[in-house]
Amino acid sequence: MTFLDAADQPIFEPDPGDTPLWTDTRVVALFDDPIRCAEAREALAERFGAGTAARVQVETLEDRDWERAWMDYFQPMRFGQHLWVVPTGMAAPVDEQAVVLDLDPGLAFGTGTHPTTAQCLAWLDGHPPSGQQVLDFGCGSGILAIAALKLGAAHAWGTDIDDQALWASRENAARNGVAERLALCRPEDLPADPVDMLLANILAEQAQAVMAAYEPWIRFDPVLEQDGWVCLAGEKRNPAG
Repeated sequence: MTFLDAADQPIFEPDPGDTPLWTDTRVVALFDDPIRCAEAREALAERFGAGTAARVQVETLEDRDWERAWMDYFQPMRFGQHLWVVPTGMAAPVDEQAVVLDLDPGLAFGTGTHPTTAQCLAWLDGHPPSGQQVLDFGCGSGILAIAALKLGAAHAWGTDIDDQALWASRENAARNGVAERLALCRPEDLPADPVDMLLANILAEQAQAVMAAYEPWIRFDPVLEQDGWVCLAGEKRNPAG
């Protein structure tokens, strides 16, 4: 079952304890038996009234591998000069200098099509983390951590609150031959060890707060922004500031 915004109403990062709700929500659900559709319509009428039940639309779908359906629209993509993300089973680019990620996100976030992921990948291509320790916070499919490793990082941590993301990251790391250099865990299990690079997806409205919090330790480059998402990058400050 999926809940969608039926009125194109943006909801950004909520305050602690808040439960943001759309004013008009569209619910999409799949059932394996037509009888259940009728039962659902009756339950909706009883709970929300006949008007809600009358808005229910029923469509019969042919059986298919739904987890793989996204592959119909996912094609090889280049980020920067040399970094490519190629869906599993598709041909890699004919380029001796290409750094190729063989990616199958499964049900986890992270294909490279999202603006914040795309900006981070392009930045990584232009700033290879050779020999560095990298943390991918909110790793999703593991795409950023794996890209960093294939661009020369010595080791990477990936963390996420979604166990499906950790599973997808582990599978993708093995597929790309970097599993031994990628450690995966939930946020509460991260070690306190310092890293050279932190990768995370944030909203543009969070940029100033994040920059202010890290300003004592990081000298930030100009902010890169695309479609309301940003890429923050910078260098460690030396002890003298």
